[in-house]
This record gives sequence, structure tokens and C-alpha cells, in this order.
Amino acid sequence: MIRRFPRTEPLIPDDLRDRLIENGRTAEVQDGFDPFPVVKLFTPDAAASWLLTEAFPESPDVRLFGLCDLGLGCPELGYAMLSEIEDVRGKLGLPVERDLYFKAEHRLNTYAKIACHAGMIVT
Repeated sequence: MIRRFPRTEPLIPDDLRDRLIENGRTAEVQDGFDPFPVVKLFTPDAAASWLLTEAFPESPDVRLFGLCDLGLGCPELGYAMLSEIEDVRGKLGLPVERDLYFKAEHRLNTYAKIACHAGMIVT
């Protein structure tokens, strides 16, 4: 039996969510916008991770943009829904977590180039 652990705090706190939304607004009006990732999410018991730069709040869900890696060796830039990320569970049933110590050193496109060569997100 897989045990489900309830989340006590939001996966993306309000301050980070606000930065993601601000980046999303900027991306809509500025060509070539290449921000630093705001948040890194990962599965503690699997190989999936996300470096997120932008959010587009839409009812009833939030669409996120960033570098997505499902642990299959081919990370790519793209969109994901927050509710879908929150539903992901690894082998032991653990939920996705936020890397509390992540601080972006590169802009998103640099992380994407590194990930393309490594076959995984490298932070």
C-alpha cells in the first residue's frame, strides 16, 4: 500500500508565486525574455524536476512555464499545470517538494542548454 502524505503548506508560497506571475506578464510583452528560474520542484523518490520561471493564473488552475524533466533523459522547455505537478508521486508515494535551498545561478536558457547536454536538469 502506498501511503499518501498530505501537504501542510502550498507547494509554491505566495511570494514566489507573485514573482512567477510577474515574469509571466513580462514574457507576454517582451520578446526574448530569459529570466532566472524562481523555483525548483523535484520528486524526492524519483528523478523528476522542474525549474520554473513563469506562471499564468487561469481559472481553475495555474499554468507554469520552465524547464521540465520527468526523469526520462530528455528535459525540455514547456508548460505544466500546477495541479498536475501537485498530483505527481514517486515510487514511494512521496509528493513533489520545493528545493528550499535553490538559488538560480543562470538564466533559464542556460539551464536548458546544460540539461540538453547532460540529459537531466543540473543545478
